This record gives sequence, structure tokens and C-alpha cells, in this order.
Amino acid sequence: MDLATLLGIAVASGLVFVSILMGGSAAWFISYPSLMIVLGGTMGATLINYPISDLVSMFKVTKNAFRHRTPSPLSIIPTMVDFAKRTRREGILAFEKYLKEIDDPFLSRAMQMAIDGMENDAIEEVLNTEILWLEERHRLGAEIYSTMGTFAPAVGMLGTIIGLVQMLMQMKDPSAIGAPMAVALLTTFYGVLLANLLFLPISGKLRVRSRQEILTKQMVVQGILAIQSGDNHRIVSEKLKAFLSPKARLVEGMGT
Repeated sequence: MDLATLLGIAVASGLVFVSILMGGSAAWFISYPSLMIVLGGTMGATLINYPISDLVSMFKVTKNAFRHRTPSPLSIIPTMVDFAKRTRREGILAFEKYLKEIDDPFLSRAMQMAIDGMENDAIEEVLNTEILWLEERHRLGAEIYSTMGTFAPAVGMLGTIIGLVQMLMQMKDPSAIGAPMAVALLTTFYGVLLANLLFLPISGKLRVRSRQEILTKQMVVQGILAIQSGDNHRIVSEKLKAFLSPKARLVEGMGT
């Protein structure tokens, strides 16, 4: 699990809840009509904006914001260096017996292509195409959450207008003003809360995760191409270090 995501949600929602309790009863901030307006309006607008298939894909991508399975770029270099050493020592065809040791499906597929004798250009084209469409799927998931973050406050304002209209229509009875006024204020509250503490942060985290995953896959591609070309392990290492920041290269150098 991604501790940062869970901690962020817990801290943000916890502080908001505590601040509510410090000023009065939490029950004052519960309005089912307001929730229906914000959640129903946001989901309805999102369904109008995107096909259902895209929304289903969004839910599959969402797990990336809560589960951190992407290998660290620092872990890719020693793995590829080890593969280069084995390949130079035993040959690329002998590496087939090590495929079962590889947990990453992308890396396993890349190695299988090299073992099968595919040309470098073909390997690069296939793997880069896979990376391209992976990036597109991740981009779509982040975009949908960003769109929901845009819709939620706007729908909240719509609920505010509804509540104000209901309140103004009952001005003759002061005792009936409270409920419409609550709807008017709480719909905006729910819309802003969902947008800024859930939808937009998840969109941002998905973009970060996508960049991290794409970086590791690009390192795998370059490593496989270098191994296929017969480069020794030092050259492979230097080519992959080029993907890292100077600080990360220093950390990687200390770990080797």
C-alpha cells in the first residue's frame, strides 16, 4: 500500500472532522439531499463526458494511487547489470532458464524477445508501443479524476442555488428556512471537499505513478537493447544511470 496516499487522506479528513467538532456538532454537516446533489450530479456529468468503458478503465487504474508496485529505478540497474554479466558469460539463449526468476511481466517479455532473436529495432518498436498505450491508459484515468474535480464544485454551486431558491420561497415561515439554507451551504462544502481532498489529489498521484512506471520501463528497454547488442555490464550500467538524477546516481553508486 502507498503510505503517503493513505496518510494524506487520513490527515486531511481527520483535521477537517476535528475542526467541525471544535465548532459544534458533526450532525450539522450531514445533509443527504446535499450529498445526493453533489455525488449524483458529479457522476452524471462524468458519464455524459466519458464512455462507460473509459470509466471502467479508470477504476482499474485507481489502484495505482493506493498500491505502489512500480519497481524503483535504482533496482533496475543492478538487475540489468546482472543480466548483462550472465549473457556475456553464458550467451543470450542460455538465459531462458532464468526467465522464471523474473517477476516483472514487461521485463520477462522483453527478455523473451531477445532470446527469440528479434532484431533491436523490432524489440524497441514493440516495447515502446506498449509503453505508449500504457501512458495513454494512465493519462485517461488521471484526466477523469481531474474532470470530476472540476465538476464537483460546480455541482455544489448548483445545489447552493437550489437551496437558496427553496429558502426564498419560504421566507414567510422563518422556521422552514433552516433546511434549505443547510442544503445551500453544504452542497458547496461537499463539492469543494471532494474535489480538493479526493478527486484532484488522486489525479495528481496517478500522474506521478505513471511517470515512475514509464521511467522504469524505458530503462528496461534500453537495458535489453544494450544487452542484445553485446555491451558489457559497465556500459549497460552507464547507459541506465543516464536516466537518473545526479543525486540518485550517487545513491546507486554507493549501493554497488
